[in-house]
Amino acid sequence: MSSNDDFVHILSGPNPSPSHPGWTVSQEFFNNCKADRQFTEGFIYDALRAKYPQHHISVVQSYMADFLAFGDASKNVTYSALEDQGLVERLFIPPARRYNDENGGTFADRAIFGCYDYQYKSNKFLVCVADCQDGMYKNRFSYVLLEYKNSDEKAAAQKISDELIAEATKFMGELHNEVLVFDQGYWQKNKDLWDNIQKSNWEDVILEQEKKEAIIEDVLGFFNSEARYAEFGVPWKRGVIFYGPPGNGKTISTKALMHDISKRTSPKIESLYVKTFNSFSGPEYGIRQIFLQARRLAPCLLIFEDIDSLILPNVRSYFLNEVDGLESNHGILMIASTNHLERLDPGIAKRPSRFDRKYLFDVPNKEERIQYAEYWRHKLRNNKKVDFPKDMSTRVAEITGDFSFAYMKEAFVAALLVIVARSDEKSGFRSKEDDLSGNILWKELKKQIESLRREMDGDDDEDAISGMSMTAGMSMTPGMNISPGMSMAGMWPALGSVLEERRTNPLDVPIINRNNAMPRYF
Repeated sequence: MSSNDDFVHILSGPNPSPSHPGWTVSQEFFNNCKADRQFTEGFIYDALRAKYPQHHISVVQSYMADFLAFGDASKNVTYSALEDQGLVERLFIPPARRYNDENGGTFADRAIFGCYDYQYKSNKFLVCVADCQDGMYKNRFSYVLLEYKNSDEKAAAQKISDELIAEATKFMGELHNEVLVFDQGYWQKNKDLWDNIQKSNWEDVILEQEKKEAIIEDVLGFFNSEARYAEFGVPWKRGVIFYGPPGNGKTISTKALMHDISKRTSPKIESLYVKTFNSFSGPEYGIRQIFLQARRLAPCLLIFEDIDSLILPNVRSYFLNEVDGLESNHGILMIASTNHLERLDPGIAKRPSRFDRKYLFDVPNKEERIQYAEYWRHKLRNNKKVDFPKDMSTRVAEITGDFSFAYMKEAFVAALLVIVARSDEKSGFRSKEDDLSGNILWKELKKQIESLRREMDGDDDEDAISGMSMTAGMSMTPGMNISPGMSMAGMWPALGSVLEERRTNPLDVPIINRNNAMPRYF
């Protein structure tokens, strides 16, 4: 046999030539795929076509339409597995959070290959799913089969299958009590963030009532005003900037707005949260994907937190082009937050067609500090270990001038941690009527506020070293030594201050020089 002769398989015989009546292009395609490389998608299709010759077959990528997930959620679908056809992986899924977990995780099944009797409305399908290998890559495909008995049913089979495919694809694109988060270069559905947002409301936001109402009207009113924008020939898009020192309500106000929007049903408004522009193809690709998704889901709320850290010089022009370039951003309301408005390019901060409204979240005034203290008094109203009389709110406000809400929260949290740490001590937890001098909460609040004040003033380091260093050999507990120069506050801030206080001062003697480092959260 010469080197130019065709190879003939002795069992199946030679392949028909192109001039042969039995020759088909698809046959050549499948022969090539099966012989020279893995092409599981085509191999499964060929096997199904041979097994079910009287069925119309549609092949769908599962990331576009997950028919099993759609079947679990839809009232119009019932399905059951064909037990003799399938390969199923058994998975144990640990709890997302160990704390307060009741069941210790769950089990789940994942079909590597499986076939299902699948009924959508009145139509009965056979749906097969398979993890398909193509060289070094693996993809998941779904095969939707619908039986036909004559030529008329065959012609209608595609339309009937398309209805199911369209509904399953729409389901995959919708959010189901989730928030879309752009991170690591792609959009991710986040159920935990949505649950956290449901706990936020405007009662937890301490702002001037007039400013609070203006923010709500600007954002919620935008989504009610499409017709009015059209009436005046104005593009239906807005941009709002929340700016001011950190810790004064920008984030919690955004969460309260997201909570309000999540309750709307007509039209339904989704929230899209951007963590970073970075992606595997560069930040320009990330920006492009962000705005493509926002346009797809509009009307929607598009949130850029700390926008000054997102828009770097190399992507500024690209970002501005997406904001108000040739493509329409109809129905998109952007909210951007920043601690440093002065760092934003004037083309972003001052151009009216981009971010045309700005709200300053400044450090709270005395009245707002009283309101915040009252907020904590309300939270602690049923706590028997602390006494929080109404006049303490005013006293707290008087000694927290220039404090942000975050610093005030730190003071309350750290003071309560100290009280919890020494709750076994028989000290006067209840104050005398109208007298704060013996009130343990008031005493600890003053200490923490003084410490935070030094932190703000920048002179805390030297005092902390001189007031908190311990000599070698002294121990907090038996067997635990503190090395020279080590601050107990640096190891275990709130609790360390209590233990050192026990060592050097009786609880009923005022502490004169306990210069604690800034208390931190556990």
